[in-house]
Amino acid sequence: MEKEVYLGLKEVFEQKQAAALITVTSVLGSTPRKPGAKMLVFADGKTIGTIGGGCGEAEGRREALNVITSCSSKLYHLNMTADMAQEEGMVCGGIMGLFIDYLGAESSLEQTNLYKDYLSSLENNNNPILVTVIEAAEERLIGKKLFIKNNGDVLGDLGIEELNRVVLETAKTNLRRCQPLLVNLDSELNQCDNSVTKAIFRILIEPPTTVVQLLILGAGHIALPLATMAKIVGYEVTVVDDRPSFANSARFSTADTIICNEFERAIEGVNINSQTFVVIITRGHRYDKECLRKVIYQPASYIGMIGSRKRVKALLSELEEEGAPSELLQKIYSPIGIKIGAETPEEIAVSILGELIKVQRELDQNGKTK
Repeated sequence: MEKEVYLGLKEVFEQKQAAALITVTSVLGSTPRKPGAKMLVFADGKTIGTIGGGCGEAEGRREALNVITSCSSKLYHLNMTADMAQEEGMVCGGIMGLFIDYLGAESSLEQTNLYKDYLSSLENNNNPILVTVIEAAEERLIGKKLFIKNNGDVLGDLGIEELNRVVLETAKTNLRRCQPLLVNLDSELNQCDNSVTKAIFRILIEPPTTVVQLLILGAGHIALPLATMAKIVGYEVTVVDDRPSFANSARFSTADTIICNEFERAIEGVNINSQTFVVIITRGHRYDKECLRKVIYQPASYIGMIGSRKRVKALLSELEEEGAPSELLQKIYSPIGIKIGAETPEEIAVSILGELIKVQRELDQNGKTK
């Protein structure tokens, strides 16, 4: 969740305001935002966040104000027609599914408290996965929520015990996704294709963030183009090195965070979760080993390390002798990057970024990689 929307939601609950939270649940064709994008609309018309701007966003805002008036959450399909796109000068013309969630005095105390707990869990880096019923035959179930913390604790209730069980099983098998998952269930609570079998329930499963956090350990010649290109792709980039002449904002002007500290100490201060990709490209065997020893037990979805096959094999053997589980070591991507014959630092950065994108897409499609 984007920080500004998170802060806006805190304001809603702390000041007991009426508002509606718009979440993009699905997209078809060319649209300005991806699933997971959010916009908060207050009763006075003020908005925080965006679902794409232009007349499409204005239509979403109008529907959100209607939700506030009716005190009832709903699923809405925003048709970004070719005429609308041309009028706004946008290269789009698809359809966005929007879940518009009512927040206000008419919300149940249970739902309000759950939202507060969820926001607190986000703040405390519990990396909660949020589950919401966005469509159901029984209107009372629409908007029902639960969330799963990274320690496995579950808070909330979808209103039907068997629905809770089925959805939790699905959510737990998709813990490492970087994008929201829309699940259609038939009358028997089996997953179905909504275009073939009418879904009785539609469930939205959201990761704590839709932004991949790229942790680059080592600020050498490869790190510089990698950080720049990763930021262009949309990653949140953190660069770590223990050398002030390398780890500084003048050198890494596009990075979100730059940490100049000993590697082990720096890693201890970083929240590594299932939306984190780690790239180890330090200046030597000793530092690679320090970093790998620190991150291998973390829930990162990707850990890649540079080095020749011989050097990497020797390092992994050393860690295994120290007690590191072989199943964790086998998940390391090394030698790092896609084989494209890369030679220069810039080309190697391209090969690494290509591998990151490949792994991310595999996670978004089936929730797992190798």
